[in-house]
Amino acid sequence: MNFLDLVKNRQSVRKYVSRDVEKEKIRRCLEAARLAPSSSNGQPWKFIVVDDPGLVQKVAHETYGAMLSFNKFVPQAPVIVAIVIEKMKVITQIGAHLKDKEYALFDIGITAEHFCLQAAEEGLGTCMLGWFNEPAIKNLLNIPKKKRLSLLITVGYPPEDYKIRNKIRKSFEDVVSYNWY
Repeated sequence: MNFLDLVKNRQSVRKYVSRDVEKEKIRRCLEAARLAPSSSNGQPWKFIVVDDPGLVQKVAHETYGAMLSFNKFVPQAPVIVAIVIEKMKVITQIGAHLKDKEYALFDIGITAEHFCLQAAEEGLGTCMLGWFNEPAIKNLLNIPKKKRLSLLITVGYPPEDYKIRNKIRKSFEDVVSYNWY
């Protein structure tokens, strides 16, 4: 598939079938993510692949609550990938402070999208989650207290009839200008 078609077809998947995901496919997704660019080549990430069914359910339970139902699909996913923010290089930390920029978050976004695009190429569905009980999941995954858990990504096979939604995006003219705002 050419790249633009891949980008057009990639979507957040919120429904998964009961089917294991091949470890080779997850490995290729992780390799795509590992190769992502980052500020000063700091690569401030660590990926934790959660594929033990019991642990997946425990982590999934920490992505929603009685009053919050928008992540109720997560227990269907056979794999959840957690992305932990690792320490940036000193030069990047200084630059981030001087420029008031969250470079590590930029880097996490890039690596996460590399993962999700490769997953789409593999025929897998993904959904990035930013809403979760961070302390509980850090405890479940033995993530050190001083580390930050930035994102979770659900991974699995969507049902065959899962429709690619018509992506609603602002027009090109609304988001692009040349030479000035």
